[in-house]
Amino acid sequence: MDLPLDLTPAAPLTAEPPPYLLSRPARRSCPLVFASPHSGRFYPPDFVAAARLDPVALRRSEDGFVDELFAAAPEHGAPLLAATFPRVFCDVNREPWELDPGMFDGPLPAWVNTASPRVGAGLGTIARVVATGEAVYRRKLNFAEAEDRIRRYWQPYHAALAALIAETRDEFGVCLLIDCHSMPTHPAQVNNPPDFVLGDAHGTACAPRATRLAEQALAQMGYRVRRNDPYAGGYVTRHYGRPREGVHALQVEVARPLYMDESRIERLPRMMGLQADITRLVAALTAADWSALR
Repeated sequence: MDLPLDLTPAAPLTAEPPPYLLSRPARRSCPLVFASPHSGRFYPPDFVAAARLDPVALRRSEDGFVDELFAAAPEHGAPLLAATFPRVFCDVNREPWELDPGMFDGPLPAWVNTASPRVGAGLGTIARVVATGEAVYRRKLNFAEAEDRIRRYWQPYHAALAALIAETRDEFGVCLLIDCHSMPTHPAQVNNPPDFVLGDAHGTACAPRATRLAEQALAQMGYRVRRNDPYAGGYVTRHYGRPREGVHALQVEVARPLYMDESRIERLPRMMGLQADITRLVAALTAADWSALR
């Protein structure tokens, strides 16, 4: 059944929400947790004022409406955790302290990770650029600003996610985390772009059965599915995916042209059909027997 869909133009939220929203099922019936770390759209006014980009350009890094695409998870017995703040403001799919020293007006503490490939690309915990490569800020930041964001946004989100994973494993003996994302049009794949990319860190973050079941469910609906190319899984997948400890993590990337206007960050009418298909994917995953993963 198609879920209700608001097709009015998207806009950032105006009143500050809590750092995350957690939708719980009336009854837990499966060992799955769904999470949407990049669909937040509350842009703090002081952040917008410090940015050199207009509001739409700032939103180009946002995984727009992904929380809506997977909104049926609680109806199928699994919780859905969604960040309310945008990744360009604070990216929870990074280590907590991946920071670019060139962005700051003074030296960073020695323990900060300043040398990761993400930092080099301008996409650390506090991003230097948006997805299109344009610089975010009109001024240098101070470390206290980054520290405040990480403590007020990154840490509460991960505390909630870790608690969900722990309680799921305690109740069911195993946990399968589905980390939900969207992917922009990739210039190198214009001739045969995938509709979905499943990232399991090349088989190290979750049992092959989980990746295979998701792949088969999507392929049966006619979607082009690729594994680990070009997205094998970010910090969340690699950090929480520990199959030997009974925790499995699978990153699901949805192609944005399937459901949204990338230039205007607006839902397209065909989003309703995709939402219905993703609900079928959720149903297939939550109905499966995962006891063998313990």
